[in-house]
Amino acid sequence: MARGASDMLVLGCGAGFSSDRLEPAVALARSGRIDYLVFECVGERTLAFGHRDRRADPAAGYNRLIAPRLAATLPHCRTHGTRIVTNMGSANPQAAALKAREVARSVGAEGTRIAYVEGDDLTAAVTADWELPEIGTTVGGFGREVVGANVYLGVEHLLPAIASEADVVITGRCADPSLFLAPLVARFGWALDDWDRLARGTVAGHLLECGMQVTGGYFADPPFKSVPELARCGYPMGEVRADGGLVVTKLDSDGGCVTLQTVKEQLLYEVHDPAAYLTPDVTADFSSVTLADHGRDRIAVSGARGRPRPDTLKVTIGFDGGWQGEAGISYAGPGAIERARLARDILDERLRVVLALDGALRIDLVGIAALHATPEQGRRNVVTTEDVRVHTTFASDDRAAVEKVLWEVESLLCCGPAGGGGFRGQIVPRIVTQSAYVPRGSVQARTEVIVA
Repeated sequence: MARGASDMLVLGCGAGFSSDRLEPAVALARSGRIDYLVFECVGERTLAFGHRDRRADPAAGYNRLIAPRLAATLPHCRTHGTRIVTNMGSANPQAAALKAREVARSVGAEGTRIAYVEGDDLTAAVTADWELPEIGTTVGGFGREVVGANVYLGVEHLLPAIASEADVVITGRCADPSLFLAPLVARFGWALDDWDRLARGTVAGHLLECGMQVTGGYFADPPFKSVPELARCGYPMGEVRADGGLVVTKLDSDGGCVTLQTVKEQLLYEVHDPAAYLTPDVTADFSSVTLADHGRDRIAVSGARGRPRPDTLKVTIGFDGGWQGEAGISYAGPGAIERARLARDILDERLRVVLALDGALRIDLVGIAALHATPEQGRRNVVTTEDVRVHTTFASDDRAAVEKVLWEVESLLCCGPAGGGGFRGQIVPRIVTQSAYVPRGSVQARTEVIVA
């Protein structure tokens, strides 16, 4: 069924994380086949860094890629009547909206209506007695400075922006599926307690929100799972009916694939309990979902059920975590493993005993035991390789201590085993995130509309 039918809404995903690829989003915008193009670009870490940036510059804090993304897609979307929804507002939706207006004018899209949603930022409301249930303490007990705190908004908070008929809707933190669910609720008039339809719409959002993960990205595993033209993989589209029925598909001109396997994997991605997937909008039951192959790159999804939404909303709190340093040095050729192990042992003794630095230290031998073994197992593993990289990570509140770690790793060029080279090191601010919960009724969202 074609886009524009009264009982069909076509959603396209234009990004699945903050730095996702641009070209496939442009292809969707140019196609004219979608009603909405959704850019899902906020994660806990990126949001906390947004708060850090905003503290340094009040005009910052949003996803900087909003400018190139809108410049490339907005003209096509305006031509085809496709609306854009995004959480690229991150820690500063208003500033993102002002940047969007600037971009719209620069590409000749004057008259573009831009709605931005605020109210997710609860930084000023955080108190020392807020509980952090996942670690069994309070904000005060955790003992670190709060950088930012954002509640997950839901459909009820986004609907005024959708109803404003804005061409571009910009939010900060909201539940990822809600970005897709809000247009469905607005188009089909679903009640906010129609739990089954809300669950089906949430499934649609969940399948689309991570972009290429449902079209072959993060899926390919040759020779067991092959994906055609992965270098030209496209973003997904969801054809959603008024009853919540869904077909996941993609443009024929794009690479990648939509199969029963790709959809199954994404359906279970980041899901703890498939029978109780909690969002601000609904408690969705994925355990009853059925999939059907409707031809090449067309998978039908149905059967989700829903129960009442939670009474509380999740808040992600970002705390100042001090500093983190990373440094690496490589050893190659005959005896590389033995030399790399010696370098590791030297660093371990120097940093823990000689310098007695206060912080969290980890030393990995990349190529031997960086991912699937403990450091002790790494000492015992019997492997054969002539290329090993010693990777050191150190986190501390004391930047000077972190700088000493990088200095020690670089010192191995002359003070360590033979043949060390390729030193690289960097120090970055560290953010630690924890979760809290607030009563739903305590959150009040606001929508403002500006015109380019």
